[in-house]
Amino acid sequence: MHKVIAFYDDRVLDHEPNIDADFLPERIDKRIRHLLAGLPIPWKYPEHPGRLQAIQQLLEKAPIDGLRIEGGKAATHDQLARVHTTSYLSDIFSLRGKNAWLDVDTTAVSPGSIDAAEVAAGTAIAAVEAVMDKRTQSAFALIRPPGHHAEPVRARGFCLFNNVAVAAAHARSALGCERVLIIDWDAHHGNGTQDIFWADPDVMFFDIHRAAPFYPGSGHLEEVGAGLGEGTTINVPLPAGAGDEAYLKAFRDILAPAAQWFKPDIILVSAGFDPHWHDLALNVSYEGFGALTGFLQQLAEQHCEGRLVFVLEGGYNLESLANGTRAVLSVLAGNSVPVPDTCGIAEVQTAADFHRSAFQTS
Repeated sequence: MHKVIAFYDDRVLDHEPNIDADFLPERIDKRIRHLLAGLPIPWKYPEHPGRLQAIQQLLEKAPIDGLRIEGGKAATHDQLARVHTTSYLSDIFSLRGKNAWLDVDTTAVSPGSIDAAEVAAGTAIAAVEAVMDKRTQSAFALIRPPGHHAEPVRARGFCLFNNVAVAAAHARSALGCERVLIIDWDAHHGNGTQDIFWADPDVMFFDIHRAAPFYPGSGHLEEVGAGLGEGTTINVPLPAGAGDEAYLKAFRDILAPAAQWFKPDIILVSAGFDPHWHDLALNVSYEGFGALTGFLQQLAEQHCEGRLVFVLEGGYNLESLANGTRAVLSVLAGNSVPVPDTCGIAEVQTAADFHRSAFQTS
């Protein structure tokens, strides 16, 4: 059995919205154009193929012993329809091969986007299947477009299909998992995943994120699910400066007892890397991502025989995206779990040591 397999498929690079392209008439092209024209600086589509290429380049430059790379696959209509309505899927599929704006969140598609989104969702499924088949202890689906903002009936926030939700539904419907725990540590709240499993008692959704009004404005503390699913939605909204200590405390004090109560059969992670300070949202370090991964490994070993799957979400600074991803993969591959320091303490100590002799008296 492998320690970790990363799943990647070149077809996800075919999603490449170009805001200079001609989009479908009579949708919301004019409104989007007006919004972009009012910005003080030129706007480029932030979710681009270079995100995954940056991860690839770093892994080639600094390979990880024990990491295996495998290809992905496209999700089927039936697999997508477990979490998205058939009318939404019909509308999305009608845009195959076209340029179109989908909503005022500036979510757009290019001619290759629908194929790429099918592969993204299917590759998340492939990662779950590999773990459930015991071919690997853990897996990471390196995919785009991301998914956690996609709702049952709507594309949002650069997301077309909700990849982690599709994978969770597949684990339950086809792979014998009764209870699935989804942890979302992206800086932005996973509104789509929350919406899909809002009343589902068999999927626990734990989301730690920067608090509203930060996009998408949801994820308030009081949002806990409804009906039979009341209590299986857990939101931890944080202020802008929060970092490693806040994330780890939330995992220890909230996630751990919740998992103990829920007893999942598999743990899925919506792993965005925009909590790193390079993305100007929160203050998590690379060591912090590694430490969080180590914590989740222990949680998975305790409750579900180590079954742990990561699914890539956001992260738009290429340096922090690549290094954050590598930090996670390194821990999953069996390397030591880092202990994050409070930001700046080591540097202050170095400066103190450097200057100390200047103030000593004979």
